[in-house]
Amino acid sequence: MSTKIKRSGLLLLFIFALSSFSTHDFYVSIYQVNYNESAKRIEITSRIFIDDLNSVLFKKYNVKTQLGNAKQTIADMDLFKKYLSDNFIIKINNETKKINFISSEIEANVFICYFNIKAVSNAKSIEIKNSCLFELSNQQQNILQTTFYGKKESNLLTKSNYSFLFNK
Repeated sequence: MSTKIKRSGLLLLFIFALSSFSTHDFYVSIYQVNYNESAKRIEITSRIFIDDLNSVLFKKYNVKTQLGNAKQTIADMDLFKKYLSDNFIIKINNETKKINFISSEIEANVFICYFNIKAVSNAKSIEIKNSCLFELSNQQQNILQTTFYGKKESNLLTKSNYSFLFNK
Protein backbone atom coordinates (compact mmCIF):
# COMPACT_ATOMS: atom_id res chain seq x y z
CA MET A 1 0.00 0.00 0.00
CA SER A 2 1.49 3.36 -0.96
CA THR A 3 2.35 6.02 1.60
CA LYS A 4 -0.07 8.43 -0.06
CA ILE A 5 -2.99 6.00 0.31
CA LYS A 6 -2.06 5.32 3.95
CA ARG A 7 -1.92 9.06 4.69
CA SER A 8 -5.28 9.61 2.99
CA GLY A 9 -6.86 6.80 4.98
CA LEU A 10 -5.40 8.11 8.22
CA LEU A 11 -6.57 11.62 7.41
CA LEU A 12 -10.12 10.42 6.69
CA LEU A 13 -10.12 8.57 10.00
CA PHE A 14 -9.09 11.75 11.86
CA ILE A 15 -11.71 13.85 10.07
CA PHE A 16 -14.38 11.28 10.92
CA ALA A 17 -13.22 11.23 14.52
CA LEU A 18 -13.27 15.02 14.77
CA SER A 19 -16.82 15.24 13.52
CA SER A 20 -18.56 12.28 15.12
CA PHE A 21 -17.68 11.82 18.79
CA SER A 22 -18.96 13.88 21.69
CA THR A 23 -15.99 12.95 23.90
CA HIS A 24 -12.60 11.78 22.81
CA ASP A 25 -9.58 9.96 24.18
CA PHE A 26 -7.12 11.40 21.70
CA TYR A 27 -5.87 14.90 21.07
CA VAL A 28 -5.81 15.97 17.46
CA SER A 29 -6.70 19.05 15.44
CA ILE A 30 -6.55 19.70 11.73
CA TYR A 31 -5.28 22.78 9.89
CA GLN A 32 -5.61 23.27 6.14
CA VAL A 33 -3.32 25.94 4.66
CA ASN A 34 -3.53 26.71 0.94
CA TYR A 35 -1.74 29.30 -1.15
CA ASN A 36 -4.20 30.74 -3.65
CA GLU A 37 -1.71 32.21 -6.09
CA SER A 38 -4.29 33.84 -8.37
CA ALA A 39 -6.01 35.61 -5.45
CA LYS A 40 -2.62 36.37 -3.83
CA ARG A 41 -3.61 35.05 -0.42
CA ILE A 42 -3.10 32.21 2.02
CA GLU A 43 -6.38 30.52 3.00
CA ILE A 44 -6.55 28.70 6.33
CA THR A 45 -9.15 26.42 7.93
CA SER A 46 -8.77 25.05 11.46
CA ARG A 47 -10.76 22.24 13.06
CA ILE A 48 -10.39 21.96 16.83
CA PHE A 49 -12.43 20.06 19.43
CA ILE A 50 -14.52 22.63 21.31
CA ASP A 51 -13.81 21.17 24.76
CA ASP A 52 -10.06 21.21 24.11
CA LEU A 53 -10.22 24.81 22.97
CA ASN A 54 -12.15 25.97 26.04
CA SER A 55 -9.83 23.93 28.29
CA VAL A 56 -6.63 25.37 26.84
CA LEU A 57 -7.97 28.94 27.10
CA PHE A 58 -8.81 28.35 30.76
CA LYS A 59 -5.41 26.78 31.45
CA LYS A 60 -3.49 29.55 29.69
CA TYR A 61 -5.51 32.65 30.69
CA ASN A 62 -7.52 31.42 33.70
CA VAL A 63 -10.74 32.55 32.01
CA LYS A 64 -13.70 30.25 31.54
CA THR A 65 -14.86 30.58 27.93
CA GLN A 66 -18.02 29.32 26.26
CA LEU A 67 -16.80 28.88 22.69
CA GLY A 68 -19.14 26.75 20.64
CA ASN A 69 -22.35 27.24 22.59
CA ALA A 70 -25.13 29.79 22.99
CA LYS A 71 -23.28 31.58 25.82
CA GLN A 72 -20.27 32.40 23.61
CA THR A 73 -19.25 36.05 23.90
CA ILE A 74 -17.20 38.47 21.84
CA ALA A 75 -14.61 38.35 24.64
CA ASP A 76 -14.41 34.56 24.23
CA MET A 77 -13.71 34.96 20.51
CA ASP A 78 -11.15 37.69 21.17
CA LEU A 79 -9.32 35.41 23.61
CA PHE A 80 -9.38 32.58 21.06
CA LYS A 81 -7.95 34.90 18.37
CA LYS A 82 -5.20 36.03 20.78
CA TYR A 83 -4.35 32.42 21.60
CA LEU A 84 -4.21 31.48 17.94
CA SER A 85 -2.05 34.49 17.01
CA ASP A 86 0.43 33.44 19.74
CA ASN A 87 0.48 29.76 18.74
CA PHE A 88 -0.16 29.61 14.99
CA ILE A 89 2.40 31.68 13.11
CA ILE A 90 3.03 31.92 9.39
CA LYS A 91 6.13 33.48 7.88
CA ILE A 92 6.35 34.20 4.18
CA ASN A 93 9.85 34.80 2.84
CA ASN A 94 11.00 34.95 6.51
CA GLU A 95 8.50 37.72 7.39
CA THR A 96 5.77 37.05 9.98
CA LYS A 97 2.35 37.79 8.50
CA LYS A 98 -0.87 38.89 10.17
CA ILE A 99 -3.57 36.21 10.04
CA ASN A 100 -7.07 37.65 9.51
CA PHE A 101 -10.08 35.93 11.10
CA ILE A 102 -12.97 35.55 8.64
CA SER A 103 -15.65 33.40 10.30
CA SER A 104 -16.38 30.31 12.37
CA GLU A 105 -18.95 27.56 12.56
CA ILE A 106 -19.73 24.52 14.70
CA GLU A 107 -19.97 20.99 13.35
CA ALA A 108 -20.89 18.44 16.03
CA ASN A 109 -18.25 19.10 18.73
CA VAL A 110 -15.71 20.74 16.43
CA PHE A 111 -15.00 24.47 16.18
CA ILE A 112 -14.20 25.29 12.54
CA CYS A 113 -12.58 28.63 11.77
CA TYR A 114 -11.62 30.33 8.53
CA PHE A 115 -8.69 32.74 8.20
CA ASN A 116 -6.57 34.30 5.49
CA ILE A 117 -3.45 36.28 4.83
CA LYS A 118 -3.90 38.88 2.10
CA ALA A 119 -1.48 40.41 -0.40
CA VAL A 120 0.80 37.40 -0.72
CA SER A 121 2.88 37.38 -3.87
CA ASN A 122 6.15 35.77 -4.88
CA ALA A 123 6.12 33.41 -1.87
CA LYS A 124 9.42 31.58 -2.13
CA SER A 125 9.28 30.15 1.38
CA ILE A 126 6.35 29.55 3.72
CA GLU A 127 7.04 28.58 7.32
CA ILE A 128 4.25 27.47 9.63
CA LYS A 129 4.69 27.10 13.39
CA ASN A 130 1.76 25.50 15.17
CA SER A 131 2.02 24.92 18.92
CA CYS A 132 -1.76 25.01 19.52
CA LEU A 133 -3.00 22.87 22.39
CA PHE A 134 0.42 21.45 23.29
CA GLU A 135 0.16 22.87 26.81
CA LEU A 136 -3.04 20.86 27.27
CA SER A 137 -1.65 17.38 26.52
CA ASN A 138 1.67 15.82 25.56
CA GLN A 139 -0.36 13.54 23.28
CA GLN A 140 -1.63 16.47 21.19
CA GLN A 141 -1.05 16.14 17.46
CA ASN A 142 -1.82 18.78 14.86
CA ILE A 143 -2.36 17.58 11.34
CA LEU A 144 -1.20 20.17 8.84
CA GLN A 145 -2.42 19.81 5.26
CA THR A 146 -0.88 22.24 2.80
CA THR A 147 -1.21 23.07 -0.86
CA PHE A 148 1.46 25.40 -2.23
CA TYR A 149 1.98 25.86 -5.97
CA GLY A 150 -0.10 22.75 -6.65
CA LYS A 151 1.95 20.55 -4.32
CA LYS A 152 -0.12 18.89 -1.58
CA GLU A 153 1.45 17.66 1.65
CA SER A 154 0.24 16.31 4.97
CA ASN A 155 2.39 16.67 8.07
CA LEU A 156 1.94 15.56 11.64
CA LEU A 157 3.06 18.26 14.05
CA THR A 158 3.89 17.36 17.66
CA LYS A 159 5.19 19.15 20.71
CA SER A 160 8.76 18.26 19.73
CA ASN A 161 8.29 19.02 16.01
CA TYR A 162 5.76 21.82 15.56
CA SER A 163 6.98 23.59 12.44
CA PHE A 164 6.81 23.08 8.70
CA LEU A 165 8.83 24.80 5.98
CA PHE A 166 7.96 24.91 2.30
CA ASN A 167 10.50 26.20 -0.19
CA LYS A 168 9.55 26.83 -3.80
